[in-house]
Amino acid sequence: MELRHLSAFVAVAEELHFGRAAEKLHIAQPALSQMIRALEKDLGVPLFERTTRRVRLTPSGEALLDPARTIGDQVAGARRIARAAQEGTVGRVRVGFGGTSGYSILSLLSREVADRHPGIGLELHPQTYSGEAALAVRDGEMDLAVISPPAPAGVNVHVIRQETVMAAVPSTHRLAERERVSMTELADEPFISYAPSHGSQVREVMMRLADEAGFLPRIAQEAPDPYSLLALVGAQVGIALVVESSDHIRIDGVSYVPLAEGTEAFTLALGWRHNNPSEALARVLDIIREILPEAPLAAA
Repeated sequence: MELRHLSAFVAVAEELHFGRAAEKLHIAQPALSQMIRALEKDLGVPLFERTTRRVRLTPSGEALLDPARTIGDQVAGARRIARAAQEGTVGRVRVGFGGTSGYSILSLLSREVADRHPGIGLELHPQTYSGEAALAVRDGEMDLAVISPPAPAGVNVHVIRQETVMAAVPSTHRLAERERVSMTELADEPFISYAPSHGSQVREVMMRLADEAGFLPRIAQEAPDPYSLLALVGAQVGIALVVESSDHIRIDGVSYVPLAEGTEAFTLALGWRHNNPSEALARVLDIIREILPEAPLAAA
């Protein structure tokens, strides 16, 4: 049984006229008749009753019509999916991100991709922080990730902004009402931080600023994600450095205080492997370039 034979059968069944069906299919009538005979021979049953005055379906033909239409629809759908995949309008893009900056970026991007290319799915991998995210992109484990340059060799970046940090402290803390604090004032405080294995840029900034202020932070507890980190601050376990975009997260018992040394702490970017062949990724990158204009890369 060939697909073209089923298509010929459906055309004749719908027109009940070989001439009109042949015109519909843009083939000669003898060729159409030959395809119907071949299909009937293959199935071992007659599909049409033919007289000089009319053509009508046999019981076998009536039984075959719906399945033949379904097969035709499925084949057409498969062709559309294959073409869409080639054009990048369907597919899957694996995205790694961590921290509140990543959540805010992916929230916007996910909405835009869903609106413009509903056939493209973003497979989100949260708690994938900058360092490990960059390596995952380099190694092909992720297609796209929120990272902080410099990126590994072979990874392209789209710089989004220079990120700043601030202090998150318990609302009852002596510094909670201050307009600004400096790192030296935090030297004796217990800190909540992400695990060093995550490659979190916020942790690296915390360690760098503390070193510049002349102390080594005392880590009271490590948190797996920004919400857990802020919950621990609210529980008065310690204080934390967080990105400025965290201020939209309102958790009972947490206050945010600008940090004097926290301006332009690190660069926030999206990274992808330059030779990734995914057409779906290419469409997502087009959206990124439109909705997240590229910012200049800070000088080293």
